[in-house]
Amino acid sequence: MTQPSQALREALEKGRGIRILVIGDIMLDEYIWGSVDRVSPEAPVQVVEWQSHHDGLGGAANVAQNLVALGCEAWLAGIVGSDDKGERLLQLLSELRVHADDVLQDAMRPTTSKLRVMAHAQQMLRIDREVKQRIGDETEQRLVERLTARIPEVDGVVCSDYGKGVLTREVLAAARRAAQRAGKLILADPKGTDYTRYLGFDFVTPNRKELEAAAQMPTRSDEEIVRAGQKVLGEIRGSGLLVTRGKDGMTLLRQEKPPLHVPASAREVYDVTGAGDTVLSAFAMALFGGAEAEVAAELANLAAGVEVGRLGAAPIGSAEVLQALEGTPVYDGQRIVSRSDIPKVVSRARGQSKRIVFTNGCFDILHVGHIKLLQKARSLGDLLIVGINDDASVRSLKGEKRPLIAELERAHVLASLDCVDYVTIFSEDTPLALIDLIRPDVLVKGGDYAIHEVVGRSLVESYGGRVELVPIVEGFSTSDLVRRIVEKYNGD
Repeated sequence: MTQPSQALREALEKGRGIRILVIGDIMLDEYIWGSVDRVSPEAPVQVVEWQSHHDGLGGAANVAQNLVALGCEAWLAGIVGSDDKGERLLQLLSELRVHADDVLQDAMRPTTSKLRVMAHAQQMLRIDREVKQRIGDETEQRLVERLTARIPEVDGVVCSDYGKGVLTREVLAAARRAAQRAGKLILADPKGTDYTRYLGFDFVTPNRKELEAAAQMPTRSDEEIVRAGQKVLGEIRGSGLLVTRGKDGMTLLRQEKPPLHVPASAREVYDVTGAGDTVLSAFAMALFGGAEAEVAAELANLAAGVEVGRLGAAPIGSAEVLQALEGTPVYDGQRIVSRSDIPKVVSRARGQSKRIVFTNGCFDILHVGHIKLLQKARSLGDLLIVGINDDASVRSLKGEKRPLIAELERAHVLASLDCVDYVTIFSEDTPLALIDLIRPDVLVKGGDYAIHEVVGRSLVESYGGRVELVPIVEGFSTSDLVRRIVEKYNGD
């Protein structure tokens, strides 16, 4: 039985500010995005033409960034190498506001990384760099000391096990003991077939295949899932299991309570990467915030549905979950992106074969002419990025009395429009550098420009894009509005 939406909204709200420690295998997710148009003359393999590259957080680090996106405060404990990838991971954690004081560097192990080569919304190749043997005794002891000291300061503990040797039996046992002493719930996303490693954990979140391997029983139907889950639950003596089942949703099993089967919520599935991390994050947030397990499972299912509708292991914010819950647009300012974030936005859109549209302007006082332009621009593609001049460049273009509205306020107004997907602020007098960074499929300008006057036209047409001129709405401009306001109120 699906929980009322009010209970899910309350779980989202109560989860804000919850303090959570994530312990586990920390990874760097690397993406190379490109296109495939030919086969190599050297070997029968496809040639991927490089377009862009970006790094992201994987494994336990992805769980932590998901928690931050949901409004929690996250601490991360684990191991990275003393190498460039380890330093990059630490930098990303800092940028994403994940506390990394308990992340240790080990010169004897490389940082675990996964390099994915993507083209036309498909993963062409993955290259893993990792060491799977258990961490050394000295490193293990240092990690145990860190997590034992941290657990009393947080509201709950999550163990994200990817089988890379960090979550040893002793690390898991130490985390459980510390959580029980402090009266905190502890969850695990498991790996392997020996679930006695998670003895006494409150909840464990295996997927269907992991449960089948651990129970050594089939898991093809609801009934088989329940039988296998009850066997494993009896072995670990925990409070419950949340079994993720892909297109079949989830099953929640608890001691002496009837099973709850939750149907999948995703409408379209682009990529299952990171879906398990999303489930773990949302389930933990809700539980630690005081929600019943049924509500937490429903919330985790909803968040997973949002995650698989996107490409790559990208964090899901509470606003996106709320939007999925209510089916109405929710604006929280996340559509305003810095120039450094533009490659990630573009890469993800390219991976989903989306047609990117770009337009730009000062947008000083938003009026009906602007709205018509933006609506038309959005109709020409699948994703609209709007570039706006910062205050200094507006003054350079329009004079010292402009802008009337500050750049961040202008950005927020534009980003709140349904037809606008992203807004970014640029400081140059022209958007040429920004156009070169985005390389839109369609470049849009108002019809008061002649085609040869459009900045970036030659660049866009050079790689097969096109320029569209949208007719302007006569009688509407910021200058006209200012003049009419002054005339009407002059002397009052």
